[in-house]
Amino acid sequence: MSTQSTNDQPHIAIVGGGICGPVLLLTLAKRGIPATLYERDDAIDARGHLGGMLDLDWETGQRALRENGLQDEFLKHARRDAEELKLGGKDGVVLFHHQGSKPSADVENLKNERPEIDRRVLRKLLYAALPQDSIKWGHALTSVKPLEGGQHELTFSNGLVTVADFLVGADGAHSRIRALLSPATPIYQGISGAEILLSPEVAALPENSDISNSVGKGSYFVTEDSKVMAFQRNGDGRIRAYVWMNKDIDWVLPSDPKEAKQLLLDSYADWAPWMRKFISLCDEEAMYPRPLFHLPVGHRWPHKAGVTIIGDAAHLMAPFAGAGANLAMVDALDLGLVLSEVVSKGLQGEEKEAAIAGWEEKMLARGEHWASITMLSAQGFFSPDAPHAVVAMFKQFMG
Repeated sequence: MSTQSTNDQPHIAIVGGGICGPVLLLTLAKRGIPATLYERDDAIDARGHLGGMLDLDWETGQRALRENGLQDEFLKHARRDAEELKLGGKDGVVLFHHQGSKPSADVENLKNERPEIDRRVLRKLLYAALPQDSIKWGHALTSVKPLEGGQHELTFSNGLVTVADFLVGADGAHSRIRALLSPATPIYQGISGAEILLSPEVAALPENSDISNSVGKGSYFVTEDSKVMAFQRNGDGRIRAYVWMNKDIDWVLPSDPKEAKQLLLDSYADWAPWMRKFISLCDEEAMYPRPLFHLPVGHRWPHKAGVTIIGDAAHLMAPFAGAGANLAMVDALDLGLVLSEVVSKGLQGEEKEAAIAGWEEKMLARGEHWASITMLSAQGFFSPDAPHAVVAMFKQFMG
């Protein structure tokens, strides 16, 4: 067993290296505040095949990059044409079509749009900007022990034991840190399904142009009969789809890919031919179950010294409003700014806790707002009036 501790400055430990963990580490590092990020994966590309596109909002996701000096780098990778959005029903008829934007560095243009970036690309962009000696790969948290004075002892599966003066759980839906603050656990949304994809090579075949042309350059949401197929074109040319249905929590996607395909084909028997073709052709090595969970709308906890949570750990919600990644990034930015001020000013005691508790309340209020919107959006996607209810919702949202 090895131990790690710091004596000259507070040891800020961040558990979880998805998106909000790196944003927090970057925010602190840019302001001269040391911290350590612990991630269970062995390397950044351990799960690089997972994750679709993220549309980053000016006041949240883009702000987290902008205030950390990464706006220009983001624009190099942002896919403005991927802002294209289509909505329709199972017959494949497009009922709403929002064209993508042209590349532009104009600030006013960016304020009114939500440029897309692949999750994989965003993570690489963030990690490239981090102090590499502050990232601890291959560190799966096994236990947390509260100590006196707000400290916490962390034990990892590789034998490392370290004491954190301030602990941040950026460890996602099934956070290990959340239990230190709240008894809340993720609630099954009543929706399950699969993530499937066409490889870039298959998507580019001439005989699959019907699929490629239908999806377009960005996203196509198809919803009817309490079912959803959400298509996204990634930057490398692959087309990803999320297939969701109302199912009991004990519903499972067969582990055998051929059985899984047949189940999905049976479930979408009367959907447009190109959609069924997508299922038939999807990569059998890349079919993943995707049950949806959420935390209670308005999830809160009494402030506790020395620990907090951000992102999905704090306000997990379904993806039907595109808010999760944006909230996670701005959570991390704002917490980083508060911690930087606390450390640089040497705040202690009540002043320190008041600053962090004030940030927590703002984060949770923002999370509650978007969780409410997400629940309404999910109801629209699975309502008897879909796809028309979804079209009306997007028209209102997009002005």
